[in-house]
Amino acid sequence: MAAPLPREVDIVVIGAGAAGIAAARRIAAAGRSVVVIEAAPRIGGRCRTDPALFGVPFDRGAHALYNPDGNPLVKLARGNGFDIAPATASQKIRIGRRNARAGEAEDFLTALVRANRAIDEAARGKADVACAAALPNDLGDWAATVDFVLGPSVTGKELRDLSAMDRARMQERGAAIVCRQGLGALLTRLGGGIPISLGTPATRVAWSNRDVAVDTPAGKIVARAAIVTVSTHVLASGRIAFAPDLPKRQFDAASGLGLGSYDRIALQMDGNPLGLGRDENIIERSKDARTALLVANLGGSSLCTVDVAGKFGADLSAQGEDAMVAFAREWLGGLFGSDAVAKIERSLATRWNADALIGGAMSAATPGAEGGRRLLGEPFGNVFIAGEATHETLYGTVEGAWASGEHAADAALKKIGPAKPPPPQKKPRAKKRHAH
Repeated sequence: MAAPLPREVDIVVIGAGAAGIAAARRIAAAGRSVVVIEAAPRIGGRCRTDPALFGVPFDRGAHALYNPDGNPLVKLARGNGFDIAPATASQKIRIGRRNARAGEAEDFLTALVRANRAIDEAARGKADVACAAALPNDLGDWAATVDFVLGPSVTGKELRDLSAMDRARMQERGAAIVCRQGLGALLTRLGGGIPISLGTPATRVAWSNRDVAVDTPAGKIVARAAIVTVSTHVLASGRIAFAPDLPKRQFDAASGLGLGSYDRIALQMDGNPLGLGRDENIIERSKDARTALLVANLGGSSLCTVDVAGKFGADLSAQGEDAMVAFAREWLGGLFGSDAVAKIERSLATRWNADALIGGAMSAATPGAEGGRRLLGEPFGNVFIAGEATHETLYGTVEGAWASGEHAADAALKKIGPAKPPPPQKKPRAKKRHAH
């Protein structure tokens, strides 16, 4: 810690990811005292930028912002001197060693639209069902690809494990943009000036309708309210003890919003052996779940990522980094040939499921848990929960996490009421003058 942990503040924020930083900035702007405690040795949560390994900033986790016109992070990034640029929308489909022909790509888009409509239609029913149960049975050769694009590549979960109602509420992720210096670097900048104590996990939260006490290895913090922004995995695992216990409504909601699996296998390649454009996306017509998404030439560099997700991605990650890189080589070789794979100079694989402080990628509602996001965000006592999992339409995004942090801060500030004005200063008595 850079400074001693305060023993008393107006509001304590647990977690220094996007939601925690947004909440703390809002509280500080309102003139109230705040401290953020973070178990990890860094700011950012699931936004983490590696600036050095590949010679260009590499986002290990979240790497895109969406809907720039109404996204406050875009304005904040530009105002802090960060380079914001549209992500190339170009996407190609490979069928073996060739690109899909125009008619084949059209068939895929038709299958994708039909599947989306079927999920939306199922979401209007009285009972929540799995997305997979709603799919048409005649998607043919595109069935596995549709499953990957609508499920793992967006939510980290298979369609059979996803709530149709929750999936249908997902706001369109339109106009993707990237921060060239990295989203992790942006959040670190936005956290500047906020009291943040790194390497300081919350071990216990004692709460009531009057105040909150948070135990840490560095001591106890007493506050009038707490904002908890840890992942649903951490909440449901009991890593933080609550006294009284975390209410059953919130515990069940967190359990039904478990984290999906999404990892990036980064490959630095000499030149451009794949012959692809800047930030170009490639998927394949796959036969099964053993597939991936290729993002080529990030920011015009020689860095590419092979992104794996869902159950296949989770199983692969559990085998370790070597197995992940071996799969990426094999998969790329099958699409572009062994000569391209020979150009790989350096590699790295993320393994978010193995990070005990987070435990996965983005939250995904299981069938029947469609109302969990609203329930999870309901305050109890003077405790408020925030994070991407509590946003009903922008879940799984950095802007959704940011918005939830601001919302929780506003609610907490309202709950604790306005700051008490300082006691009036007594005017000094004027000295009496004596006549001589």
